[in-house]
Amino acid sequence: MTLLPDPAQSAAARLSFRQGLAVPTAGIAPGFTQCNMISLPKDWAWDFLLYAQRNPKPCPVLDVTDPGSHRTALAPQADLRTDIPRYRVWRDGVLAEETGDATEAWAEHPDLVTFLIGCSFTFETPLQQAGIEVRHIAHGCNVPMYLTNRPCRPAGRLHGQMVVSMRPLPADRVSEAVIISGRTPAVHGAPVHIGQPEALGIADLSRPDFGDPVPVREGEVPVFWACGVTPQAAVMASKPPFAITHAPGYMFVTDIPDTYWQV
Repeated sequence: MTLLPDPAQSAAARLSFRQGLAVPTAGIAPGFTQCNMISLPKDWAWDFLLYAQRNPKPCPVLDVTDPGSHRTALAPQADLRTDIPRYRVWRDGVLAEETGDATEAWAEHPDLVTFLIGCSFTFETPLQQAGIEVRHIAHGCNVPMYLTNRPCRPAGRLHGQMVVSMRPLPADRVSEAVIISGRTPAVHGAPVHIGQPEALGIADLSRPDFGDPVPVREGEVPVFWACGVTPQAAVMASKPPFAITHAPGYMFVTDIPDTYWQV
């Protein structure tokens, strides 16, 4: 019988973020689903919902709030304005602010619709349980993320390139990692690319567009998964008048066990 993780862990993680802890969330509250977040004015919500539907690999939607709501069924006691360790506030597609509390920014647009999007951190616990090292967790840093040359399918006023996260893996463990992550299609699923970063338009793995670099050792292969920072690339490219997102790597920790999404 599989034991479910203790829900007190996810609640405690969110409380620590509400109280000011600002750290990347990989490895925090293991066993619980983590989410990317983007909040947009209601006028832009349909555009984004269509964008996510047309690009399900990088933008798998797990929940959508009612306009103006800061609550989610994924963690009913949580407050989406305060319970993420670091937020980004965007104005006309430009990053205007990073903050640990988005309450004030949220009040500027009382009709915000929030989308919670699956995150590849969700399958990192199963990878570790299989004995596959997750390099950024082992090094205590943020996951490296890269803007690629792969365009997403446009929708309404939104367009942009796909973002990927990268994990270096021993060559003989890649197929196993593909199988493990492929069991969770709701949180990006299997990789979108293996090896040859230049094929994705990535010139230098040591210079990620988001997050921190990690070493790729001899005998290892860089493996790339679609990433929920892709909506932020769409914000930068499409320039909606206002948006609030999580900071890359600083996720929303839900009360939903990772195993819920396994198929």
